Amino acid sequence: MTALFRLLAALACLATVSLTAPTSAVAQSGSAPVADQPSGPISVEDSATQDAAIAVRIRDILGELDGYEDVTVTVTSGIVTLKGTTLSSDLAEALSELVTRVDGVVAIRNDVVETTDVAERLSPAMERFRQRMGQVVAYLPLLAVAVLAFALIFGLGLLIARVRQPWDRLAPNAFIADIYRTVVRLGFLIAGLVLALDILGATALLSTILGAAGIIGLAIGFAVRDTVENFIASIMLSIRQPFRPNDTIEINGDEGKVIRLTSRATILLSYDGNHIRIPNATVFKSRIVNFTRNAERRFLFDVGVAPDSDLALALRLAEDSLAALPFTLQTPAPSAWIQEIGDSTVTLRMTAWIDQRESGLLAAKSESIRLILNRFTESGIAMPEPTYRVIDLAGSSPDTASDSAADSAKSPVAPPPAATVKEDLRDVHAHDQDALSQMVAEERQETLGDDLLEKHAPSE
Repeated sequence: MTALFRLLAALACLATVSLTAPTSAVAQSGSAPVADQPSGPISVEDSATQDAAIAVRIRDILGELDGYEDVTVTVTSGIVTLKGTTLSSDLAEALSELVTRVDGVVAIRNDVVETTDVAERLSPAMERFRQRMGQVVAYLPLLAVAVLAFALIFGLGLLIARVRQPWDRLAPNAFIADIYRTVVRLGFLIAGLVLALDILGATALLSTILGAAGIIGLAIGFAVRDTVENFIASIMLSIRQPFRPNDTIEINGDEGKVIRLTSRATILLSYDGNHIRIPNATVFKSRIVNFTRNAERRFLFDVGVAPDSDLALALRLAEDSLAALPFTLQTPAPSAWIQEIGDSTVTLRMTAWIDQRESGLLAAKSESIRLILNRFTESGIAMPEPTYRVIDLAGSSPDTASDSAADSAKSPVAPPPAATVKEDLRDVHAHDQDALSQMVAEERQETLGDDLLEKHAPSE
């Protein structure tokens, strides 16, 4: 029994030794690393140094920039705090992006606001104004040279454009000559402007000016499109003139004598003595009938005769009578034909030609109608009259009454000799046309300088 207790005591001692030995080894192995770590005060001193360096860096940057004189900077543990005022909110917002680029910045607290102090806000503006005035004073000699060069070139252009002789020879009329002179003045103006800007070293400004002028010109062109179209039409009409002064023309149903062609419109004198002003754009695009360009002009009229008349005799009498008139031309010869047949009439159409320089159209037409009616009456060719049919409802045969049937069967009478026709003839000279021509001449004399029609200009 004693031996058993001794054995158990020995085993307990061995177990105690084996458990205590590893524990002491672990303790010894872990004590060395703890002794090598830096102490707490050393780490705190490094953070404060870095914050101070960040603050100094940011202050140096802001010192080189304008507008941040009233901004204060504090840095704690990498967190930058900005306080103060700036002249604009844009400068305050730009601070955050600027400070972010500095190394070591962890976060930014931007408390900078825009100042409302009047003196602070006006001070930079006054400083900039003084700087600009100093620059202007420094540039005054160069500016004087540029202005002198511009004045010389532009003055030379005005002098060349003022000389009328070469431009009047080159241009077909005074209107085109004025356009030539305007183009010359504009060309010298641009040349002087380019030279002046080149002397000042501001040629880049010229492209901006020309670009703005192009945009403005395009906008104005759309706004005054009708005016531009009218101006171009005036140029085309003045170069190739479709009519002359005092010509009788018709444009879109408006008929009259041409007074003048201006840079905006064509002025006509109607047969009633009224002025008709037609825009040149409308004249250029419209159908123009010129009655004066050809001296020979045809007139026509219709005469109705009874259906039972001798139509062959009527046509022969009409042609012979028109040919016998002294104011009608033999070539082309007068002619007559049956135009249409109605219920109680046959319409004959008659035409003849006159020389407009000797006879008036309306007077010749009126006199021809009068003489034709006289010849038809003398020859027994009756004029048409309405025919009525009366029906007896009681059953008797219808009674047809015609007032002209009995009188139309007369024997034909030979036409009178041509001498008789001449003796009875009225004056067919165009006195009204002469009066209108005199009015046109007076109108043109009053506005002689505002006319694009030239006597020797090319015509269409």
